[in-house]
Amino acid sequence: MTLWSGRIGGAMAPELADMSISLDFDRVLGSVDVRASRAHVKGLHRSGLLTEEESEALVTALDQVAHELNDETFVFVATDEDIHTAVERRVTEIAGTTGGKLHTGRSRNDQVATDLRLWTRAALQDVAENVVALQKVLVTRAEEAGDLYLPGYTHLQRAQPVLLAHHLAAHAWAFARDVDRLLATNDRLNVSPLGAGALAGSSLALDPDGVAEELGFRARFENSMDAVSDRDFVAEALFDISLLGIHLSRIGEEVVLFTSEEFGFFTLDDRYATGSSMLPQKKNADIGELARGKAGRLIGNLTGFLAVLKGLPLSYNRDLQEDKEPLFDAVVQINLVLKAVAGMVETLTWDADNMANAVDSSMSGAIDLAEFLVARGVPFREAHGIVGGLVGKSLHEGVALVTLVEESSELGPEAAALLGPGESTAHRQTPGGAGVAAVAQQLERLTDQIALEVEQLNATQWL
Repeated sequence: MTLWSGRIGGAMAPELADMSISLDFDRVLGSVDVRASRAHVKGLHRSGLLTEEESEALVTALDQVAHELNDETFVFVATDEDIHTAVERRVTEIAGTTGGKLHTGRSRNDQVATDLRLWTRAALQDVAENVVALQKVLVTRAEEAGDLYLPGYTHLQRAQPVLLAHHLAAHAWAFARDVDRLLATNDRLNVSPLGAGALAGSSLALDPDGVAEELGFRARFENSMDAVSDRDFVAEALFDISLLGIHLSRIGEEVVLFTSEEFGFFTLDDRYATGSSMLPQKKNADIGELARGKAGRLIGNLTGFLAVLKGLPLSYNRDLQEDKEPLFDAVVQINLVLKAVAGMVETLTWDADNMANAVDSSMSGAIDLAEFLVARGVPFREAHGIVGGLVGKSLHEGVALVTLVEESSELGPEAAALLGPGESTAHRQTPGGAGVAAVAQQLERLTDQIALEVEQLNATQWL
C-alpha cells in the first residue's frame, strides 16, 4: 500500500513504479532516517501529541530497526518504495497500531530533506578527514625532500628551478582551500527542515527547535517552502568535491608525466602501479590516470544536478529525487581517489639526478641575471633586454651562456656564479617563494594550517 492510497486507488503502474522506487540507492540513508525519526518522536511527546507509552514504544521499535539495519538483518519487502517507507513499515510491524503515529506532523518532503542533510554532514566529514590525511602525506614528503629541486613549469615549459618541497606544498595549500570549502558547506547545510511538513508547516503544536537541537543542527528552517525545496547544499557539496577532484587530477597528471621515461623524475612503487597485458616492460601510473578520469565524472555529477535544479518552481518537486545518486556517487569516488593518491604519493621515490639535470641548464637562471642587474639599479625592462640578448646569442652562436655572462661588461663573473647548479633556489628569498629559507618557513605554516584544520574538524558538528 502506498502512503497516498486513500486518494489514489489501486497499485502504481509498473512503469511509474520503476521510475519511483528509490530503495536501491537511498537505503544508505537508513541510519539517519532512524535517527531523525527518533528525534521527531521525542518532539511529538514533548508537544503532547504522543503519550509517554506511545513514545517509548516507537523509540523501542526504532532502536530495533537501527539494530537490524546495522546487522544487515533488516528484511525489505516488495512494497518498500524507499528507505523511509521501509522504516515506517517495520516500525508499525513492531509497535503495532502505534506505528501509524510515527508520521504525525511530518511529510516525506521534510523527512527526506532532513535525512539527506544529516547524511551529507557525515559524508563531508569523511571527505575532509581524507583530504587532511593527504595533506599530511604531502608535508611529510616535502620535509623528506630537503634541498632536492626540479624544474618549475609554466605552459609546460621549463621556467625556473624550484625545491621539490615547494612543489609538493603547493598541492597541500590547494587542499587547504578544499577543507575550508567543506567546512563552510557544512555550516550552511546545518539547518533542520523537520517541521516544515509538505511545504507549509503544520497546524499541530510541533517542536522543530527542540528537534533541530537534538539532531545537532545549529538552527531550524526559517521558511517552510524553502526548507523542503532547498538543495543548495547538495549542489555546493558536489562543487566542493568536483574542485577537490580537479586538484587531485592535477597531481595525477604530474605523476603520469614525471614517472614517464621522458621525464624520469619520479618512480612509482610497484604496489601503486600496473603493468601491461601485452608489453612486459610497462609500468603504468593508473592511479594518476584514474584521478584525471574521476574528475570528469565528478564534474558530470555537478553539472547534471544543476540542470535538474534549473527552473524548478517552489516548492517540492519529484525532480529532487535526482539529488541522491550524484551525491552518493561523488562521495564514494572522491574518497577512493583521495586514499589512492595518498598511498601513491607516500610511496613515490625521487630521482634527484634526473630532476637536477633537467633544470641545471644555465638558461634556467636567466631571471636571476636580470634581477642581479635590477639590484644594481638597472630598470627591469632594460635588464630583461640585456639578458635576453645574451640568451639569444648563446642559442644562435652555440656559445655557453655562462661564458657570455662572464665576458659581459654589465654582468661579469659575479653574475655568472648565479648560473651554477642549485644556485637559483639558494638565492630565492621572497616569503612564500621557492627558496630554501622561505620553504622551511612555509612548511612550518603549512603544518600549523593542518593542525588548525584538524581543530576545526573536531569542533564541527558533523554526525
